[in-house]
Amino acid sequence: MMFYPDCQNPYLIWSNIKPTFENFEVSKGYHGGLGGYEEMAGGEREGEGPGGGVAYDDDRPDSPASFEEIERPPLRKIDKYCKAECPCMSARYTIATMACIGFMIAFGMRCNMSAAKLKGEHNGTAFMNWTVATESHVDSSFFWGYLVTQIPGGFVASKFPANKVFGLSIACSATLHLFVPVAMTMMHGHVVICVRILQGLFEGVTYPACHGIWRFWAPPMERSRLATLAFSGSYAGVVVGLPLSGLLADAVGYQAPFYAYGIFGIVWYIFWLWLCFENPRKHPAISIPELKYIEKSLGETSAHPTMPNLKTTPWKQMVRSMPLYAIIVANFCRSWNFYLLVLFQSSFLKHKFHFRIEEAGFVGSLPHLIMTTIVPFGGMLADHLRKNGIMSTTNVRKLFNCGGFGMEGIFFLFVAHAKTATGAMFALTCGVAFSGFAISGYNVNHLDIAPRYASILMGLSNGIGTLAGIIVPYALDGLIMKDPEGCWTTVFTLAACVHLVGCTFYAIFASGELQPWAEPPPEEEQKVWAPPMGAITEDPSQGGAGGYMKETSFGEAPPTYTEVSQMQQTSTVNYGATGHVANNPFAMAGATIAEESLPTDGGMGGTSAASYAATGYDYTQPTAPAAMGQLPQMPSYEQQYPQYQTQ
Repeated sequence: MMFYPDCQNPYLIWSNIKPTFENFEVSKGYHGGLGGYEEMAGGEREGEGPGGGVAYDDDRPDSPASFEEIERPPLRKIDKYCKAECPCMSARYTIATMACIGFMIAFGMRCNMSAAKLKGEHNGTAFMNWTVATESHVDSSFFWGYLVTQIPGGFVASKFPANKVFGLSIACSATLHLFVPVAMTMMHGHVVICVRILQGLFEGVTYPACHGIWRFWAPPMERSRLATLAFSGSYAGVVVGLPLSGLLADAVGYQAPFYAYGIFGIVWYIFWLWLCFENPRKHPAISIPELKYIEKSLGETSAHPTMPNLKTTPWKQMVRSMPLYAIIVANFCRSWNFYLLVLFQSSFLKHKFHFRIEEAGFVGSLPHLIMTTIVPFGGMLADHLRKNGIMSTTNVRKLFNCGGFGMEGIFFLFVAHAKTATGAMFALTCGVAFSGFAISGYNVNHLDIAPRYASILMGLSNGIGTLAGIIVPYALDGLIMKDPEGCWTTVFTLAACVHLVGCTFYAIFASGELQPWAEPPPEEEQKVWAPPMGAITEDPSQGGAGGYMKETSFGEAPPTYTEVSQMQQTSTVNYGATGHVANNPFAMAGATIAEESLPTDGGMGGTSAASYAATGYDYTQPTAPAAMGQLPQMPSYEQQYPQYQTQ
């Protein structure tokens, strides 16, 4: 609260005029800087909560500098014509949906080879005249490259914007996918193997990069639902990929699925670049409520974090961490059964129950369709149990993971001994559906035990899980060639045992609590906002004695100061920003009236400069309440200028 009396002379204040007071409010739509759609449109976003929807879960007051700190990025050329948002979704759910579609394309590409091989067998000839060893090499070659970039992918996603890493990996893999049919026509399996290795190298960073995205975009109580929504694309990709690949291969030719999915990936990448950004601060269309909701829930350090690197990562502590081993074992066991179904489910239906190619594709997609709906539902249920305090995070992760793994293992035993196609498909559908709940267990657990290293841990666990994708083809191709109809009892019994082992290990050693080695360094721990000490100046030419300068200046070197909590800072008072409020008459940086510049008789009822200085308020000296540990109070208008009071 300040006053500014009317004047004719900058050094002369008229007498007998009582100063007027004016309240300044910052609108909800104010963004505190150039850029963003608010300034372009001059309007405000509707709604009382994040993204114009639900109100904040907390009632923490905003800091005086919070509005100016939120500087919106400048609009790109395309943004001026087409807003970078989905009208029916908030920004974070738009990213989750786009990531889901990206995973659908990536995993759909993995279904193309099995459809092409079945098409070759359907014509009565060995596919491309490949031997059993060559087929095994082609099936597993993708995972050779996929394994190599898992752990490096975690560091890449930490060093570079995770959204760009994720999008570029799928776009490059889709581009290479267009060359697979060309390599096949050369009749050289080694050329196909090289192309698929390159695809695996690029796609190996997708899961670590996705976890890197959620480090900035997922509020803690929404981790399960956002992550599972994105990861459900991997199962939806199989749902769409199996039947679509079969239809295209049967109707057009074995090359058609490769060309179709290559084009899908490139088109998706264009939309990904348009709609998805590294963090909320860099999104030009995100609403201010959603931006503040995300950053408050993650902590103030999320806006400018320090990324871990090879030296700062606590490798020794990770090696000794049993909760991390629980995630790794669970990932391997789930990957074993998942790649078993992706690579050999169509072959199982064709050889044992004599399905046609397109029938095998459609019927085989049913279990994955059910799982695709279960995965996001399980994420919402897990977050509900945690948010309402019904169960601890550890118990939620164990319940969902062990329940999903255990039920899938039991139903796989039924599949192994099923005599009819109906019974086998019923048991297979139930088992795969229950495994969808496990995604809300081990696959989100990285963000619980070590959010700072989530992308690195995801690369580590998914890399070891990829070993299953390499082992499965070599383990099963020989069995299938020897006994195409009778080998499936052994195949599914082995899969059931793998799942039950993973279920037991996770139940014993898993945890949902932040691990001691994952704590951020002391210098990065979250601090309560406080006015920067460097912004308080003693120089009258820089804002007056004890004046408070402009709170935040973007594009300039920040003042050197040490952040302390507001409770500790008792000798300094901030009465609000002035420099960033539009049409503020008090925003006169560096233009203050020094005591010696006042006239001896300034028309203040005979008040001299000396008496004015005596009645003035010294902002640099603590008052008596401050000495007792309380914040000093600004003298009232009546105390400073009793001569203006009406008698």
